[in-house]
Amino acid sequence: MPHALPDPALLERLHRDLPDGCVVTEPAVMAGYAHDEAEWAPHALPVAVVRPRTAEEVRRVVRACLDHRAPLVTRGAGTGLSGGANAVEGAVVLSTEAMTAIVRIDPLERLAVVEPGVVNEDLRTACAAHDLWYPPDPASARWSTIGGNVATNAGGLCCVKYGVTRDYVLGLQFGTGTGDLVRVGRRTAKGVAGYDLTGLLVGSEGTLGVITEVTLRLRPSRPPEHTVAGHFASVVDAGRAVAGVAAAGVTPSALELIDRHCLAAVDAWKHMGLSADADVVLLGRTDAPGAAGEAEAEEILRCFEAAGATWAARSTDQQEADALFEARRLAYPALERLGPVLTEDICVPKAAVPEMLGRIHALAARHDILIANIAHAGDGNLHPLLITPPGDEAAKERAQAAFHEIIAEALALGGTVTGEHGVGLLKRAGLRAELGPEALALNRAVKDALDPHGLLNPGKVLDGPGGARS
Repeated sequence: MPHALPDPALLERLHRDLPDGCVVTEPAVMAGYAHDEAEWAPHALPVAVVRPRTAEEVRRVVRACLDHRAPLVTRGAGTGLSGGANAVEGAVVLSTEAMTAIVRIDPLERLAVVEPGVVNEDLRTACAAHDLWYPPDPASARWSTIGGNVATNAGGLCCVKYGVTRDYVLGLQFGTGTGDLVRVGRRTAKGVAGYDLTGLLVGSEGTLGVITEVTLRLRPSRPPEHTVAGHFASVVDAGRAVAGVAAAGVTPSALELIDRHCLAAVDAWKHMGLSADADVVLLGRTDAPGAAGEAEAEEILRCFEAAGATWAARSTDQQEADALFEARRLAYPALERLGPVLTEDICVPKAAVPEMLGRIHALAARHDILIANIAHAGDGNLHPLLITPPGDEAAKERAQAAFHEIIAEALALGGTVTGEHGVGLLKRAGLRAELGPEALALNRAVKDALDPHGLLNPGKVLDGPGGARS
């Protein structure tokens, strides 16, 4: 892990401008902040880690880095899977872990104002006390933070019906690359004043600003869900069921895919008594109220059976249904225990899900690697998990080749290189292929306008490797 010599004047400035305990320079501690969960994404040891507690302290950090031309990488909980929070040479890592206030929850306006370090699940729990609900629910909801969710425009299990993070962000406060604190967005039900700078910041992966506060739209609590489970002999059959549900006009509150490799890994870890008899399991849910929910559950069941499910049924055991969805959330960390996992995050049109799953299966055979599959199948967001034995460099090279071919196949089917994890370091080539030179030039113009010195998270998304520009 490369490590640049720190600028003594920069460190002195940070210690002077921030309260005691906010600046960390011990290498052993900083190593834990140097990278996220992206396998094989490059990273460097930062020259300092700062843990500000207020927006004003964030502003001071930005200005110190600006004056000393030091790259600034913002980090939430480090649960990202694209290398978007990885430190670069000479960087200061700004961790939002100390900014954990839920400033307020407004039941009348149905909104919440939070700091970026608030954990997603903690916010959802706080909202439930007011009979309100914050829908975006990535599988990492128990650990990931709202700031990181906003930075990557995170989705989750229920986004097939309720949308992704961008759909719930009403406004932001953020530090710019010029060292200013700016508020954008609104707290009214309607508003079209100016460009949508809030939407621009969501999904920008820390390259356009350092988020210090988020205003989020909330929804009323929803009715209990009906769960339908189906076993399938292949991922292609399961993909046909997904397309069938869409063609039937049903919008499930969740439609998740998990294969037997994932189920077996979760059960070996957590001993949940899960069945791994099926090659693939589809989990469908509907939260439509009353008779409409009953009808939707029956239609999902019909679609599963029509697509060739070897077994399908509506769950009458809520504990069992919840265990299956819990297994879906635990799939990635369970597989990670077996060896290095390179995680994909492609999204294709729903009609193309069967074909894309078939192509992934063929690529696994062609490259002689294990690819496990989990997916937010209902909206075409697929997460092939490429697993290699520890220390097997040949398998690692084959996995990386398959990773890039999966991206190419998704683009060929009209898809995108990332549905919710972000571009970070791993998907930059895919982004260039997807956008083309004209759209890339527009993106670079936006980056230069908001971060004229190249200070913020350099080398990610658009830029090549390196530090801040002078």
